[in-house]
Amino acid sequence: MTFLSLLAALVLEQAWPLREGNRARRWFGRYALLLQGQFDGGERRHGVIAWMLAVLPLVAVTVAVHQALHAASPLAGGLWSVAVLYFTMGFRQFSHYFADIQQALRAGDLAPARDRLGRWRGESAQEFNAGEIARVAVEQGLLASHRHVFGTLFWFVALGPGGAVLHRASVVIAGLWTARADPESGVFGRFARRACYWLEWVPAWPTAVSFAVVGDFEDAIYCWRTQAAAWAAQPEGIVLATGGGALGVRLGGTLHQHGSLTFRPELGVGEEADADGMQSAAGLVWRALVLWMFLILVISFAHALG
Repeated sequence: MTFLSLLAALVLEQAWPLREGNRARRWFGRYALLLQGQFDGGERRHGVIAWMLAVLPLVAVTVAVHQALHAASPLAGGLWSVAVLYFTMGFRQFSHYFADIQQALRAGDLAPARDRLGRWRGESAQEFNAGEIARVAVEQGLLASHRHVFGTLFWFVALGPGGAVLHRASVVIAGLWTARADPESGVFGRFARRACYWLEWVPAWPTAVSFAVVGDFEDAIYCWRTQAAAWAAQPEGIVLATGGGALGVRLGGTLHQHGSLTFRPELGVGEEADADGMQSAAGLVWRALVLWMFLILVISFAHALG
């Protein structure tokens, strides 16, 4: 049933895409910000309480409904799993940015490419050249595939629908509370960021392994071992270093922004990223997803046979 639920959710999401700014996402975002406004007293324990109030009831309701429906009918439980996955996992929540940027780069029109990338990142990209746009777009695409697809898929397989909700809610809350944090009292969101870190770090390993298997395995493992530790955020470093090596493109590196140069560790090997590299990145992610689904099918079939 796990494989069928995942397959149905992916097909449903491709047919009727649910964008990131959907109603459920806006409702949960307003609730999370309300909790921040009510509980942010400048202490870490306030953030812990607010996180628990935001995440745990949602997870508990998801699990309770799933168990009740599954007890009544396995089919009903499976449909609930599909609904949960539809709202927590999917390519179409970010793929429109990626496709628009790639199309603009192929047409040689940098202005809309910079605009779409800036909206996607939440940070201006107006000083980026064509190579930097493609490079950062590939980075964003690899990270988004991990956050929106592989990370959620991993926790769904491990913990059921409650795991998918736990992962997605934690990622959303960490982003909201970090973006709106007062520099003098950023301690409130520390627990949320830490919870998100671990929920991202654990599935980063199977994500990276899948990139290596469906890409250039030798270069992917080399980059993972020698480059990932240099990146500030380890889950991101593991995914980006392995993805760059698997693709044979250079990621990370220097960026033109804020009127100066921003230096970042270099990741990956090979050619400079471009529109063709973006296409290769999309293919890598889809091949990795097929690998995940195949392994889940094999495990589900073996479990069904006892």
